[in-house]
Amino acid sequence: MYSEECYIVFPEGDMQEVPGRLHINQLVDINGFPVPLPLSTNKTLVYRISQITRKEHRGGCEIYHYLEQLSADELSEYVRF
Repeated sequence: MYSEECYIVFPEGDMQEVPGRLHINQLVDINGFPVPLPLSTNKTLVYRISQITRKEHRGGCEIYHYLEQLSADELSEYVRF
């Protein structure tokens, strides 16, 4: 049986399992769920998927989604005015 496990990796190095695959440049919340756009404010905690790596092993693979935190200035372009 083949299994696939997906994780998000925070900038500090902490990891958390997520239910499925994510995409490069996708915006996610602290739990790894996609953020609905447009945002109501730029004062929210949002991460961008900056890198994805895979570790293949017998019977499955592990997919790591590396996060970068966005600043309030970067989030301003996603805010509804």
